[in-house]
Amino acid sequence: MSRRRAGVLLHATSLPGAARGALGQAARDFVHWLVSGGFTVWQFLPLGPVGEDRSPYYMRSNHAGDPALIDLATLADWGLIERARIGHATHATLRALAATRLCGPGPGDSELRKSFAAFLARESRWLADYALFTALQARESGRPWWEWPQSLSERDPAALAAARTELGTAIARIEAEQFLFWTQWRALRDYAAGQGVRFFGDLPIYVAPDSVEVWAHRPLFELDAQGRPEAVAGVPPDYFATDGQWWGNPLYRWEEHQRTGFAWWLDRLQAQFELYDFVRIDHFRGLEAYWAIPANAATAAGGTWRLAPGAALLKRARHEFGPLDIVAEDLGVITPTVEQLRDDFDLAGMRVMQFGFDGDPDNPHLPHNWRKRLVGYTGTHDNDTSAGWYAALDSTGRQRVADYLGVPSAQVVPALVRTVLASPARLAIAPMQDLLGLGSEARMNTPGTMGGNWGWRFEWPDVPEVLAARCRRWNHLYGRAPR
Repeated sequence: MSRRRAGVLLHATSLPGAARGALGQAARDFVHWLVSGGFTVWQFLPLGPVGEDRSPYYMRSNHAGDPALIDLATLADWGLIERARIGHATHATLRALAATRLCGPGPGDSELRKSFAAFLARESRWLADYALFTALQARESGRPWWEWPQSLSERDPAALAAARTELGTAIARIEAEQFLFWTQWRALRDYAAGQGVRFFGDLPIYVAPDSVEVWAHRPLFELDAQGRPEAVAGVPPDYFATDGQWWGNPLYRWEEHQRTGFAWWLDRLQAQFELYDFVRIDHFRGLEAYWAIPANAATAAGGTWRLAPGAALLKRARHEFGPLDIVAEDLGVITPTVEQLRDDFDLAGMRVMQFGFDGDPDNPHLPHNWRKRLVGYTGTHDNDTSAGWYAALDSTGRQRVADYLGVPSAQVVPALVRTVLASPARLAIAPMQDLLGLGSEARMNTPGTMGGNWGWRFEWPDVPEVLAARCRRWNHLYGRAPR
């Protein structure tokens, strides 16, 4: 936030290439495109392993990366798979083969093996539990951890030791896959930094109930004797959902986090700062007060507000890390106390242009009301694309948007992008879908729905040759391009 910048929101799974995206040449090509467009920030969604619904916001680990993002061509360059097999076997098969070869017999002086050994030693604080959890869940046919045999769900030391011996081969493969992911990620981040591009990450405030975090740290969460949540996270009824939103994540036992000096949270933040240059905390208002829904409630409307020790947590984090490169997701119904918490720690907030056109000129999401220390968006991953959103407005709404931007309807989407870039916000972000002018078919996520999300990807033929030059001209014009 030290100077004006522009960035693009594009999750790694939306890159061209492998089935779920890749951390190799496809990502480096996108870095080149960002540079050619005058952009210096690439914003990602969370990078952790996902479940069947593919949501990156139901985190199974604070530290692990999604192995489906591993680039196969790079594994071939490292001699771990045969290049000729790429395209003739599944991604999962080939990365498992590479991981098996990495942790199998081989030359002791291999640089890759030395790096792997160093990774195992350095990351053991989280990797051992994660690999065991993942191997156990595969053996237990995907059942959640609270349905495992009691000795395992309650982490009896003798049972865990026996499982580590029994599942040693699977555990070693999982650890090797994590090494491959993080090695490729760090190489990509170093490459991007060399091109002047910074990485902007996203941290969900909660974790999934069926995650290694809850299994390995049960006292930190509100759970019953069987390990199921006693109360779950969500939000109360509002304009968007008459019954509120039921997220289902377990809530924190904040008194236990305070007793331990917020050690789990500090470890979590440290992991994010190792991944990214700066981080957004999703649902930041939950650090001031959170909506607690009894697990047996019929809807999210049955919840109540509870206070959270966000100030104490952020004070401890600032003491540990210095000035916090954190963006507070302060969207929705935000109280003065949430704003005070954000401002007390000099955190940037967010504004989204799509939320601005209710006819009130004082609407805080209209760019003329923005302040400098925030991130301005045309839309986010939870919004429809700007083209889809505009098409769904009634005639009055469409006229209001066109009047504000001063353009005819056909030019509204590029004008939204240009207006965000021209705004006072230090960081201006546009989703790749908006830069391409795509409609609702390219929407990334519809909150409150379980299917049809997180699957959008672009291909390079979709990108007009003139787009980068146009963006670079705008970024220079509004003082956002590199100097």
